[in-house]
Amino acid sequence: MTRKRAGLVALFGAALLALAVEPAAAQTTDSATETLIWGLNQNLLYVAIPITVLVEGILIYTVWRFRNQEDPLPTQENRRLEITWTIATAIILLFVGVASYQVMASPYVTASAADQAQLSDENPELVTVEAQRYGWTFYHNESSWDGEAAATTTGTLKLPANQDIVLRITSVDWLHAFHVPGLGLKSDAFPGQYNRLRTNVNNPGTYQLYCAEYCGSGHSNMLGTVEVVPQDEYDQWLSEQQSSGGSGGAQNNSTSSN
Repeated sequence: MTRKRAGLVALFGAALLALAVEPAAAQTTDSATETLIWGLNQNLLYVAIPITVLVEGILIYTVWRFRNQEDPLPTQENRRLEITWTIATAIILLFVGVASYQVMASPYVTASAADQAQLSDENPELVTVEAQRYGWTFYHNESSWDGEAAATTTGTLKLPANQDIVLRITSVDWLHAFHVPGLGLKSDAFPGQYNRLRTNVNNPGTYQLYCAEYCGSGHSNMLGTVEVVPQDEYDQWLSEQQSSGGSGGAQNNSTSSN
């Protein structure tokens, strides 16, 4: 195979890969969490695609170039080549590590109890998510995890758009998993423990919620809905819940944060 043909093969492979990843590049995001995750995926693709094209191009060229050689000779030592690919690998791994750390260190991707110290200044919306066989209960705690919930709902989680939200995930019986793929949110729900998710939803709308951990015979029916509404509509709904004296005044039966 001539160099020209090898170049054409490489370009053809690159075009196919570009078409394959185009939907990912055009992915629209609905939350701060999803934006960070998709941004990391795209950065990793910038590294993965050239490496894939290079390796596959060399492989195709080698198979074609030496297809009739019945008595191949051993590869000669080339220290310059070995040093080059060792340094290139180190640079690639450093890039991947730094890019991943920047995303994983964000509280919108990895929230923890340490973020509690910042809550009083940032004033996010606090919601306790309680999983049980086979459904979801949501306690809107307003400015504190302790005390009575301002509103309590089952099945549908209502959230404000363009507002920082902290979700505290727990379970009352056994292992479940809170998963809203449309917002990039996922966390295990352990009995007596609390995992945190933090996000900020950009676009009002309705998103599917389901349990992502097999939890028994009713697992497939453990579904819910996340309804994101404008801030003024959310404030009005919360006020109506508080004044109704119904579920909005229900006692939050979860314990205080660890």
